[in-house]
Amino acid sequence: MDRREFLKAMALAGAAAAVDLSAASEVLAQNGGSKGTDLVAIMGGEPAVMLRRMLAEYGGIGTFVKKGMKVVLKPNIGWDRTPEMAGNTNPELVGEMVKQCLAAGASEVLVFDHTCHNWVKCYENSGIKKAVEAAGGKMVPAADESYYVEVKLPKGVKLKSAKIHKALVDCDVWFNMPVLKHHGGAKLTVSMKNYMGIVWDRRAFHSLELQQCIADVVTYAKKPALHIVDAYRSVVKNGPQGRSLDDVVKLGSLLASADPVAVDTAALKLFSQAKPVTLADVSHIGKAEALGVGTTHLEKLNVKRIKM
Repeated sequence: MDRREFLKAMALAGAAAAVDLSAASEVLAQNGGSKGTDLVAIMGGEPAVMLRRMLAEYGGIGTFVKKGMKVVLKPNIGWDRTPEMAGNTNPELVGEMVKQCLAAGASEVLVFDHTCHNWVKCYENSGIKKAVEAAGGKMVPAADESYYVEVKLPKGVKLKSAKIHKALVDCDVWFNMPVLKHHGGAKLTVSMKNYMGIVWDRRAFHSLELQQCIADVVTYAKKPALHIVDAYRSVVKNGPQGRSLDDVVKLGSLLASADPVAVDTAALKLFSQAKPVTLADVSHIGKAEALGVGTTHLEKLNVKRIKM
């Protein structure tokens, strides 16, 4: 994807129908969005380099992480796949985020995912365990119900409560770090779909209504400081885990925002340059917007587009 295509994708991402932006502005204010930046879209660098540039656009990691804070990172580590397969978040990106948080004075940085494949194999073969531990962070398990506590979701339509991992419930700040990729059921995995890895009972999502439940769980009161979308490599078919390297394309990009609806809308338009998909296809984006979680109306936001 060249610069012209990238910028076109980001411009197209703002073409949804007009909505009330007060809810989105509140989300951004509550979650640390500062320096007048609502969304950052970067292309052309390696994952760690793009992450550092993104954080600089928000005023640095110190905007979000203060000395002594307990930090949680929630990447996608759901699949027993190597980094090249792009089924999980890029380990270089996760490792760099651990370094950044510790450099800001975090007392600890915990990383977890409720995996679909065997959690030990997912943590190891994704490369994320090695990257996190090398950077000074700690991987924590999520494969037993005892690790979760029930929380209420009063704004949920179908999902009124969920058991959420204790590490996330107890932390001072957390960052959602999904990988952008195709998904057979939800059609696309980005920041909101990644919430399914913080809950214990994912089966409830499928039995109640997958797209609505994804929107519902994002109403959880403890919001991430940022949704950091790994769009360096992307599975564009046979998702969410992919079957071979033929399913993977290199987009070479990173997106970030405190607004999950906005960043998922931008990610959808970027993904569509490789494989066409619409907001109607990924209906949890619109459903979350209806719940006041954020906005698809990107042209009203301050979006920083950067080519490295």
